[in-house]
Amino acid sequence: MAATLTDFLFEHSTAASSQVVEKLPDDEVRCLACAHRCRIGDGHSGVCRIRVNRGGTLHVASGYVAGLQLDPIEKKPFFHVYPGTDAISFGMLGCNFHCSFCQNWVSSQMLREKRGDVFPSAVGVEQLKDLAARYRPPVCVSTYNEPLITAEWAVEVFKELKPLGVRGGFVSNGYATREVLAYLRPHMDLYKVDLKCFDEDNYRKLGGGLKPVLDTIGWLKELDYWVEVVTLIIPGMNDSDQELNAMAKFLVGVDATIPWHVTAFHPDYKMSDAPATSADTLLRACRIGRDAGLKFVYAGNQPGRLGDWENTCCPSCNAVLIERMGFHIRNNRLAQGQCPECHTSIPGIW
Repeated sequence: MAATLTDFLFEHSTAASSQVVEKLPDDEVRCLACAHRCRIGDGHSGVCRIRVNRGGTLHVASGYVAGLQLDPIEKKPFFHVYPGTDAISFGMLGCNFHCSFCQNWVSSQMLREKRGDVFPSAVGVEQLKDLAARYRPPVCVSTYNEPLITAEWAVEVFKELKPLGVRGGFVSNGYATREVLAYLRPHMDLYKVDLKCFDEDNYRKLGGGLKPVLDTIGWLKELDYWVEVVTLIIPGMNDSDQELNAMAKFLVGVDATIPWHVTAFHPDYKMSDAPATSADTLLRACRIGRDAGLKFVYAGNQPGRLGDWENTCCPSCNAVLIERMGFHIRNNRLAQGQCPECHTSIPGIW
């Protein structure tokens, strides 16, 4: 058993896929797993701290989890994918951002903070296959930390689960490259993107940039992933009418049927003194999304206080199709993916 976390991560690593790394002179490599496109010298890591160059070979995480459980698929959140089912949810360590409001910071920021009480567990693909065979979930997602930086392990898992009828997915900040999305696409179908704001300066403070995330959303649709987008509404940061309207209009320009989830922030990590998001703010964001032309807008993290904005309604006749309370499905009236009242087809994986 590894004595330290460094030892453990060294033991649980493998060479990066040739599809997401470029060899450079002098034993340097360029990592293509995310939009940072880090140029990494021998003995160094990328921004994420988890993809490490050892002797001119990029080594990446493999064969462990820092979190593993069955979650309601609505928690991811995917509202248009097998409603009312569970998803195998696993995460590793590390992130390519450093958001001060991170709600999963213990695993995602542990390597940067050098604190936290999570020690990962060695888990092989066979154990995840056994879990899938026992519980028969329709979906497995890489989540809790940023899955792009551990893409190879996700592919290894998804390859084995796909023959069991399990679809793979990412819960991601969307700071991707077209190369990594093409690498992943044969093995997974679902992608949830965090659109954190619509301001370049604020994205820089988080450790990234706005344009790569917008590009990712467009590429995902081109590559025929099922896409849902989440914006954590943070008072004073991204909750102005102007910014919310800009996000909604961008999504409409890509595809008006992309589900947009506006969810409530709760104080955490380095923003423990910030105010929580009110239900009124979420409802205002929902109305902005609807008025901009989005067909499916949802409010989250305030169960029972958001009216029909937790539900899936028909965009043609406004009939309630899937009634929710938080992560719980109260009623599902979809009939083979159609509204039972007007027979409008509702996009999703049903």
